[in-house]
Amino acid sequence: MKKEINSHLPLWSVAAPILTCILYAGMVLNFGGWYLILLAVSLIVCILAAVHLAEVIALSVGEPLGTLVLALAITTIEVALIVSLMLAGGKDTAVLARDTIFASEMIIINGIVGGCLLIGGLKFKEQVYGLEGVSAALTVLTAISVLTLILPNYTTSIIGPEFNQNQLFFVAVISLLLYGSFLLMQTVKHRDYFLPENADDHEEIHETPPSLKVSLISSILLLISLVAVVLTAKALSPSIESGIDSVGAPKSVVGIIIAMVVLLPEGISALNAARKNRLQSSLNLALGSALASIGLTIPAVAFVSLYFDIPLSLGIDIKSTVLFVLSLFVLSLSLRTGKTTMIQGVVLLVIFSVYLFTTIIP
Repeated sequence: MKKEINSHLPLWSVAAPILTCILYAGMVLNFGGWYLILLAVSLIVCILAAVHLAEVIALSVGEPLGTLVLALAITTIEVALIVSLMLAGGKDTAVLARDTIFASEMIIINGIVGGCLLIGGLKFKEQVYGLEGVSAALTVLTAISVLTLILPNYTTSIIGPEFNQNQLFFVAVISLLLYGSFLLMQTVKHRDYFLPENADDHEEIHETPPSLKVSLISSILLLISLVAVVLTAKALSPSIESGIDSVGAPKSVVGIIIAMVVLLPEGISALNAARKNRLQSSLNLALGSALASIGLTIPAVAFVSLYFDIPLSLGIDIKSTVLFVLSLFVLSLSLRTGKTTMIQGVVLLVIFSVYLFTTIIP
């Protein structure tokens, strides 16, 4: 049993969340700037540990539930972080949720999916995936994205990129309804649409599922990791904001940094799957996380906004709207045939670079 535990739970994945909690508690001693750097490094390692623990749990439940576990774990980090910052910052964080959600969608759609298609195309020339599942995910993602991030700019009850309270509640409910419907399709009604078609054709190595004991230990450590990530990121956010202000970068860069930190482990997992010619797993993870990020985060921040009477601006500006619609359109064209090559990845990554460049230099 000890050998089995060590194979699934290396020492670093167990130590990282515990060490991060200890370092977070040590902030009361106010050691200085070097301590914040150490804490930031610990945060990244803790996030990597969280994704490894989620993957262990995912291995015990199989596909497509495995990628769903990882996507929900990462989205939980994002939601908890945004909500905690909203409660701490009050009115000053009215656009934080919007910026972080939009950044997450652009990173996933263009950065992660584009990277997976490029790596897979370079190594295997052509990769295949289940068209039915991807098509369903893109349909739901496009609907939620437009209804939550673009529609607020065109409602007239309140002038500006905001919903009134009734509209916000309604949009939160339909976002949950759309995401819940997708989950029902993915896990119950049409589970076969999300299973890899070429799982046995290439070099994929099928790992032995962990025992119940290892799964329980991983679940406990994952919970500790999520709590540590949220608390540590919240503690570091003032330093991040002051650093951004000192170089004169736009406030929206904060959302990009938060999203990149949270999505780092997911990106690594998706790219590794594409490198092993498991594009279906990559797309399950990426599109599932994009859906969870917007389909769960929007309702969460909406209910927090309504309950605590915190202002919430969801509508993105015209420049962001153009890039977002372009991203969804190109992604839909790229994933319309059931096969991909490197060129789709190149185009998506170019759009991602334009998004980053025009955010820093608007």
